[in-house]
Order: sequence, then C-alpha cells, then structure tokens
Amino acid sequence: MKYIRFFETVGMQDVGLVGGKNASLGEMYQSLSQLGVNVPNGFATTRDAYLLLLAQNNLEQRIEALIGGLDVSNITQLQACGKAVRELILNEPLPDALVLEMRAAYEQLSEGYGDRQTDVAVRSSATAEDLPDASFAGQQESFLNIRGELSLVIHIRKCFASLFTDRAISYRYSRGFDHRKVALCVGVQKMVRSDQASSGVMFTLDTQSGSEHIIMINSVFGLGENMVGGRVNPDEFYVFKPTLKQGKTAIIKRQLGSKEMKMVYDDKLKTLNVSTTQSERNQFSLSDDELITLAEYALVIETHYSVPMDIEWAKDGGNGKLYIVQARPETVHSQRLRSKNAHLIEKYKVKEDTSKRRQLVGGRAIGEKIGVGVVRVIRDLSYASQFHAGEVLVTDITDPDWEPLMKKAAAVVTNKGGRTCHAAIVAREIGVSTIVGSVNATEALKEGVEVSVCCAEGEEGNVYEGRVDFEIETIDLSDIQEPKTKLFMNVGNPEQAFAVATIPNEGVGLARMEFIINNHIKAHPMALYDMYLGRFVKGNEQIKQLMCGFSDPKHYFVNKLSEGIGMIAAAFYPKPVIVRTSDFKSNEYKHMLGGAAYEQDEENPMIGFRGASRYYSDSYREAFKWECEALKKVRDEMGLSNVKLMLPFVRTPEEGRRAIALMNEMGLVQGKNGLEIYAMCEIPSNVILADEFLNVFDGYSIGSNDLTQLTLGVDRDSSLVAHIFDERNMAVKRMLKMAIDACKKKGKYIGICGQAPSDYPEITEFLVENGIDSISLNPDSVLKMRQVVVELEKRLS
Repeated sequence: MKYIRFFETVGMQDVGLVGGKNASLGEMYQSLSQLGVNVPNGFATTRDAYLLLLAQNNLEQRIEALIGGLDVSNITQLQACGKAVRELILNEPLPDALVLEMRAAYEQLSEGYGDRQTDVAVRSSATAEDLPDASFAGQQESFLNIRGELSLVIHIRKCFASLFTDRAISYRYSRGFDHRKVALCVGVQKMVRSDQASSGVMFTLDTQSGSEHIIMINSVFGLGENMVGGRVNPDEFYVFKPTLKQGKTAIIKRQLGSKEMKMVYDDKLKTLNVSTTQSERNQFSLSDDELITLAEYALVIETHYSVPMDIEWAKDGGNGKLYIVQARPETVHSQRLRSKNAHLIEKYKVKEDTSKRRQLVGGRAIGEKIGVGVVRVIRDLSYASQFHAGEVLVTDITDPDWEPLMKKAAAVVTNKGGRTCHAAIVAREIGVSTIVGSVNATEALKEGVEVSVCCAEGEEGNVYEGRVDFEIETIDLSDIQEPKTKLFMNVGNPEQAFAVATIPNEGVGLARMEFIINNHIKAHPMALYDMYLGRFVKGNEQIKQLMCGFSDPKHYFVNKLSEGIGMIAAAFYPKPVIVRTSDFKSNEYKHMLGGAAYEQDEENPMIGFRGASRYYSDSYREAFKWECEALKKVRDEMGLSNVKLMLPFVRTPEEGRRAIALMNEMGLVQGKNGLEIYAMCEIPSNVILADEFLNVFDGYSIGSNDLTQLTLGVDRDSSLVAHIFDERNMAVKRMLKMAIDACKKKGKYIGICGQAPSDYPEITEFLVENGIDSISLNPDSVLKMRQVVVELEKRLS
C-alpha cells in the first residue's frame, strides 16, 4: 500500500513527527509495544495521501488563493478565511486510490477483532505538530467511536480539513510555520472502551513548576475528550520519579476533581455526555495500582524519546487494560531548560497582604505569573470582535479555537477545565496568566472592573479586585555564590513547594505539619479518631464531606498528611527536609471542625497544652500515633528518607524520651534508615539542660520566637508589651550562643528556624560568627540573605 500503513509496519516515513525524533506514527506505536506498553492497533494515511489530495483539482492553488495575505490578528478575517478553506477540502472527494486502500485496511483491522465494522478513533497528526518547541495541542481535530466505511471516509476528510482550523492557522503564523510545508496524516486506532472506565493525560514533569521529578496524571470517567477539551475538572495525581525508580509506591498527591459528566457511547454507537453519579464524583477514577502502572509507562516512554512527554492514556472497561493512545513532547518547560537563558529564573512576587483584598473567584493556576486588566466576558467566539488587547478574557471554557484571543489577553479565567486541558497547554506556551476551573467566573466577574489574576501563590490561583501590588524578580543562577553556612527554607504550604524549591537552597529547615492539618485535613484529629471508632462527633456530616475519596477517617488523615509532607520532601529531594510534628495550641485546635469537644479553655495557651506534653497524653496519644504513621509512610513507602523529624516545645528530657518511645512503637526509630530526630530549642530549659537534652535528641533547631518570649517573660501576642519583644536583646543572644556551644561540644546539629534572621541582619551575623550549622529563612529572604552571609563569611575569615 502506498497511501495507508499499519502501525506495526517498520520503517514507515513521512507519517507524522512524534516524540521529538524523525519517527513515524507507526514506529512510535511499534516502539512502545516492544517496550511492553499497551497500545491500540490501527493504521494511518501517509504524507503521499495528503499530497495526492492537494494535487486533485488544483486544490493546493485554490487554498493558496484564499489564505495568501491573511491578517491573522483580524479575528473576523481569520474566521472567514478558515471557514472557506475548510469548506474547500470538505467538498473535495477523497482520491479513489486512497479510499480503496483505506477500505481494505479497515476491513483487515475489523477482522482482527472478529467484527465486520469495528469502532475506531480517527486522529490527526500533522508534520508540524508535536515538535519539541511547539505542541500544536488540539489544533487539528480527532473523532471518537467512528464505525463503518462511509463514516470513516467522512471523518478522514474532516481531519484533513482541520489542518486549517482558525486556531491552527493562527498558531502556525505565530510560530513561523509555512502552511505549504505542513502535511497531515490521519491515524485510525481501534477504540479503547474507556467509556466504560476512565481516561486522561499525563506529563512526565510538573506543568506548573517544571520539575522533571514529577509524573502528573489527570483522570476522568469516560472518554477523554471532556478533559482535554477542558469541560470537566479531573482528578489529579503526582508520582515522584526518583523513588518510583527504586520500586517505591511514590504517590505524593491525590486531589479529587468534581468530574460532573462523562462521555460515553450512545445507543447509535456515537458519543454523548451524561452526568456522573454522586458516587462517581466522590471517588477517584484510578486505583493506586493503576497510577503506578501508568507512571511506569510514562518512565518508559520518556526514556525512549529522551525528552519530557505529554501522553494521553485510556483504560478499557472490557479487558481492564491501560493503553497509551498518544505521546508527544512537552514544549514549555523543556524548551526553557534548553534555552540560552536557562540560568535565569523569573519570579512574580506579591508585595501586599492579599488576605485584606477582596477575592472574587479562585481556581487552578496555570503558570506562576500575575496579569492585570479590565474584565471582558466572552461567552461565545461569535463575540470575539468585542475583545480588546490587554483585557482579561473571562469565559465558560476555552478550546484551542480561542488561541488567537488568548494571545491578546492580559489574563484568562474560565469556569471549567483542568491543568492538562488543551487550553491550559496553549496558555503556558503563550505565557499568559490563566486560571481554570473557577466554576462561576462568568457570573462573579463584572465587565469593566479592573482585576488582578494571580497565579503566584501556589497551585490555587485567585482573582482579586483591583490592581495587586507585585514585582517581577529575575534571578541569575550563574551569579549565585555558596556560603559555608547552610541556608534552608521554612516551608509550610505543599502547593508552593516545587515553585520555591527552584530558589537556590540547601533544604528545608522547618516544614510545619500543623499547616497541612489545618488547611488540608481541616478536622480535629481526635474527632477523626472517634469517628473511626464509630462514635458520634459534632460536625460529623461536614467531616464526611471532606473525606470523599477515602475509605475511612484514618485513611483520610494518614494519606492527606503523608501526601502534604511528601510534596515538600519530594520538591527538595534529596536535600534534608526537617518536619516539625504538630504544634497547635488548644485555642487553635478548638476552632477546627469538631474541635470544641476536645479542647479546654486555657488562660495562656502559648505555654499550655502544646508540643510534646500533648503527644503522650491520654487525650491526644492516638492522634499522635496517626501522625507517626503518616511520617513512616513518607519515609518508607514513598521512599523519601530525606525527611528528618523535630519535636516542638519539649519541656524536660523525660518528655522527650516519652514522645520518642511512642515514635519507636510506631516504627520511627532513630538511626534506622538514617532517621534523625531533633528538638526545637525554644524554652530556657532546653538551653540550661542542653547536655541532657542532647543525649536524647540528634540536635537542635532554635525557635527564636518562643525562646525570646520565654527568656524575656513577654507574651508575643500582647500588644501591651510588644515593644519589649526583641531577639537582639543581650539575654536572648546569650541563650543563642549557649545553645550553639552545647551542640558543638556534643558534635550535634544546630540550626535556627525562627523569624529573627529574616528580620535582623545583625542576628544573622551573630549566628554566623558563633558557628551555627544552618539558618532557615522564609523563601522571600533566602537570596537576599545568601549574599549577606557570603560577605560575612569573607569578612570573618
């Protein structure tokens, strides 16, 4: 056959560039099959087939007459031109020689499945599509559940016509591709019956931060068109590559999507959307075993093509197998890493407290930028001419047809969509600040109002009223000097971990467990424990809503906590990450869901029932065991042995021993698998009895806030005595020196994770002079302080 080739044919040329190499579509499928990856069978038209069509009835010249001189910035002209070219192709019958070969190939494929007219997917693959520096995501059309020769001929012709969709024409112009040098093949695959199971997309890097240590998997029930088209909010999972390669179950994130509908076959064997059941919305669309299988496939594919990949997959509800249906290079972050400016990092930094500004809507952040402009709601592309450059584009959903508008926008906000939909991919390539899945942006955002679309605060993006004060900082990694004193970061929010990890650092000096409990778990740990035992808890129904996707309260607590910690540990891997066990005060615990029943009112909770004394008490012991179980899961199951542990507010050495005994009981043993357990040095007794405490612990991390308040007898929450609170007080500095000296004498680790070094350079100088091992700072202080420490060390030497 000249115009049709089966996927298993070796050496087929000019069928479509896939995977960043001059490999044909068929060669890709055969390569993956040989590597043990399941792929559906099928065939594809060759480049000669497309050239044959163009040569018929002077079609190429007629297209050129329509498209020559087109101004793609003129949306109305672009729409008219695109429609005219597509109609030309749709009205042109396919060449007889191509139709004959296609019928024979389809008959052969159908017979292989014991069927007269088997169901197939008809997919476009252009020779300028899926290159390492341009994704062309969704620029051409694909069609699902096509059955019968006549329908197949019609949809192959539609694929050829889709080479001239408005978005494809605009995209090629913006990338400098000559449409005359672009060809298109049509791949015909046996349908994977994911309408009876699930399907989705995965990237072999984190699409938000660009970290190449992550495999990000999105999944929905039913056929995958709804997700890539941005019509549903999918489930999202992260798998950590380095420990996956070690054979660990390295799932570090599970996030339940709303999955409001799914695409299935209808009675006429076409496709339609139906609402998902409440049960489907409340459960994940992939099991852990399936996640690991997909992640292993992704590793194989990435290794084979030697570039980060964007992969579509589907699960067959009939045989239960997972299939790879498409693979192409990721184009945004991988291109940046190969560029001559790869040493430069651009950071958008909010310079105000946004909690005091009115938040209008929120959703999933695409990129890490901030865009400011006046709202323009465009509900349909027929109103595209009303949109002006520099406005904020607000709509229900965008597909690749919206790309010409998105290029003109200051920012984009949609009601629907996930981070792997086609629109999100295009938004990253364009570099426009975008929030998807906001649910109600078209109603909440009013036309003519100035807003700030902020994607610089983690995975969740926010639209704020007015112009947020921000700055853009460019970091030149080639100019960074390394000080001898280790500079760690204080990190509490797992959603920001991968982004801040790009700032030069030596690890995490303080990861606050209570931030994860408060923001991700939200219910009092003992309320969850009592629910686990079947006891009634006030707020029971609200807590059950939080637990959607998890089998029971313990599974919910342990998994959510371990994943939050795992995200931080993975972002900085293999650098050390010091995780502090929970340090809520009774008044803070009381405000959690179900918390009022478990916490007493205290006159001064700052020095009350907190820290180690809570862990071994009858009223919290079981919850602390769950904390330990989560930590063990991070270190042993996820393989993140870079996690070190730290206990807060340990008043006596005996308290330390009692807490560590409980940890040992739960499998957290000092020295085992390199585990180190530190104590916060934040009470005068920690300094005065340092020699005894350091017989129990592997080192100290100084908590300068509590140490200052307890040394000076100042309640740091009281405005009446706030003027006395000062870490530079000589009494506090003597405490700091005594703690450092005690650890040096014992050969134990000594760092500081309090606020003082971030606020006062003179404290930093004092610590460096006295030989502290590490200083842990807020992320926004690290670069500034790095230069200060480098200069200090030069002067001191």
